[in-house]
Amino acid sequence: MKRQDELLLSAIEAIGQTPLVELAHLVRGHSGRILAKLEHLNPGASKKDRIARQIIEDAEADGELKPGQTVVELTSGNTGTGLAIVCAVKGYPFVAVMSRGNSMERARMMAALGAEVVLVDQLPGSRPGQVSGGDLELVERRTQQTVRQRAAFRADQFRLRACFRAHYLHTAQEILDQSGGEVDAFCDFVGTAGSFAGCAARLKEHNPAIRCYLVEPEGAAVLAGEPVRNPNHRIQGGGYSMSDLPLLDRGNVDGYLQIRDTEAIAAARLLARTEGIFAGFSSGANVAAALRLLQGPCVGKTIAVLICDSGLKYLSTDLWEPFPAPQNGIH
Repeated sequence: MKRQDELLLSAIEAIGQTPLVELAHLVRGHSGRILAKLEHLNPGASKKDRIARQIIEDAEADGELKPGQTVVELTSGNTGTGLAIVCAVKGYPFVAVMSRGNSMERARMMAALGAEVVLVDQLPGSRPGQVSGGDLELVERRTQQTVRQRAAFRADQFRLRACFRAHYLHTAQEILDQSGGEVDAFCDFVGTAGSFAGCAARLKEHNPAIRCYLVEPEGAAVLAGEPVRNPNHRIQGGGYSMSDLPLLDRGNVDGYLQIRDTEAIAAARLLARTEGIFAGFSSGANVAAALRLLQGPCVGKTIAVLICDSGLKYLSTDLWEPFPAPQNGIH
């Protein structure tokens, strides 16, 4: 665990120990509390820095990653950014494979950090900013091909146990430490399910009464058993309509919540205006889900959420467009 007053040896050491902030302004008028873990303050501006470090360090310890070997992984941009940072410091070439449907800010950030970025065209009919499960399948095929061609180590964020361990060992424990263990519920938007799985397991180990809710996009909630009606939703970084998520333990799921695109966007904008926290789509989905819980099964309770990544990664998307009308005479 890093201390605030110690000199760190590299940016890798700056990963984790992010602040936990009570969203007191945003929940005004509701009975209960939301505690937000500011994962966008990691060096790569997302929670995925944690799994990037854990994947590489576990692979080094197990001998699965050789000195100088190329690392390859598919990404919506955040895992790739984290891996670009870790690989740059440790001296591994890194190739990020990403759909063109994801925001270009993240591709540019990975490239700036030294990654080779391979962009994969979307399926016919898909729209930028709306990456479907079918789009992700194309990225997966290109990733597998690249791994074979480069004799690379696959930093598989959907399957490697390190992705669970990063959040079980660190994220959830930090939430418990920072809140004094006073958490009644946790909700999380699911992509790979690593953060939900790791946090839910540790939180329930601390107190089995903590309720853990899995968040999906409305119209693409296959984990809740719903048919896929909107595969091209706008909440980037998850909701890929994938029912096979090896890291997910259904026994730790107490409920399922479906969030509309407009709800996630409105919550992200509200988070920025009321709390000064500039975050992305999935963070908005988490906050929207927590607000809904405070109006229902978690009235008067304390809910923990992750602020998954920074709003700076979505400036080219409709998350911040149209720009809000001037208020109070400010232009």
